[in-house]
Amino acid sequence: MLGSEVEILLVEDSDEDAELTARALRKRNLANKLHRVEDGAEALDFIYARGVYANRASADSPKMILLDLKLPKVGGLDVIRDVRGHNPSKAIPIVVFTSSKEDQDLQTAYDLGANSYIVKPVDFDQFSETMASLGMYWLLMNQAAD
Repeated sequence: MLGSEVEILLVEDSDEDAELTARALRKRNLANKLHRVEDGAEALDFIYARGVYANRASADSPKMILLDLKLPKVGGLDVIRDVRGHNPSKAIPIVVFTSSKEDQDLQTAYDLGANSYIVKPVDFDQFSETMASLGMYWLLMNQAAD
């Protein structure tokens, strides 16, 4: 099923934004190890290998979580809070990628331990370039702790 091949966990409830993200990552050959979930509860199940993901090895964590904030069931800020409170998931880089420009969301995301906060650009070329930069940095350049 799913295992160590998942490098990016995309937590996005919008089909359109998820497809744009996948297309932008494919353009840079970074999407072949992408797994999408549609809400915060499913994201936590994936990360902790429970529920429908119980057969996934919990040690095979994604290298990066690309997280929208405005999600059904469990919101993005609650996902950050939960992930940062558990070993070994607390070391996974979390990049908030949202349409929210609210100062409170930004501050709270960083206070909870988000590694980066990016507001989704409207223009596809800019969106694509942003995704490429994110993927290149977090997957190829960043040195993660073991």
